[in-house]
Amino acid sequence: MLHLFQLFSPTLDLGVPMGNDGYGFQLRLLQSWQLRRDAEVVHVAVRQQRLISALAISGSRPRSYLVGLLWPESPESRGLESLRVTVHLITRQIPGLLTNGGTTLSLSELVDVDLHRLRAQIRELSLAGLNGNVPSCLQQLRDADLLPGWYDDWVLFEQSRLQQDRLHAYHVIARESLARCDYESALEAAEGALELEPLYESAVGILIQAERRRGNDAVALRAFERYASKLQGDMGLAPSEAVRRLVSDIPVERLERTRPRAETPAGL
Repeated sequence: MLHLFQLFSPTLDLGVPMGNDGYGFQLRLLQSWQLRRDAEVVHVAVRQQRLISALAISGSRPRSYLVGLLWPESPESRGLESLRVTVHLITRQIPGLLTNGGTTLSLSELVDVDLHRLRAQIRELSLAGLNGNVPSCLQQLRDADLLPGWYDDWVLFEQSRLQQDRLHAYHVIARESLARCDYESALEAAEGALELEPLYESAVGILIQAERRRGNDAVALRAFERYASKLQGDMGLAPSEAVRRLVSDIPVERLERTRPRAETPAGL
């Protein structure tokens, strides 16, 4: 069983092999695709990578489902043949990786998938709150790009799902860090969320509050103005009353005093 925030411990880095904790295989889908067997990298062709990834993301699936997912434009008979060949190649090269249930296929229980660990820890974060090394946690979230460079429809859908999970995790970290007066972490988490979704109102609100509590009213007001401008430009909307209240008591004159003055052209 995964320990709480095992993923976010400072000793785990998604950029290197995951720990050998009883699993025979380690599959990395975040940042780049990589399969290891007993700590040794296994080089896998792209077609086999796609099937392995689909099973890692979707779990046990009927062969007909996998054919439609991976070969959507092929006739069913040709798709089934492509699947059969792919399964044969994987089984021959990497025995023990797949579990063949006849009409269904799945990955072996001996496969440790970094995406599964990440999602398990985000669920724990939602249930139990922040309880770990915050800088390490934020680094893991920043690095959690699912299969970058893959553009299959099913991959794009899963990338979107993971982005929403990451947004939620960033928000939990930002909110709880703000409550603990850890303003640096609150700002970093809020900024991470805004990199994924620039119009994420909750993150903007936390960023403004963190800056103000650090005494940076001018920075907070500029953040509000950037958000308001983008919201108006992209959506034709104004910020909510809740966000406006966060900066309503900042004198505009204070911002003007902190803005850099335009340089006077030489000779004038």
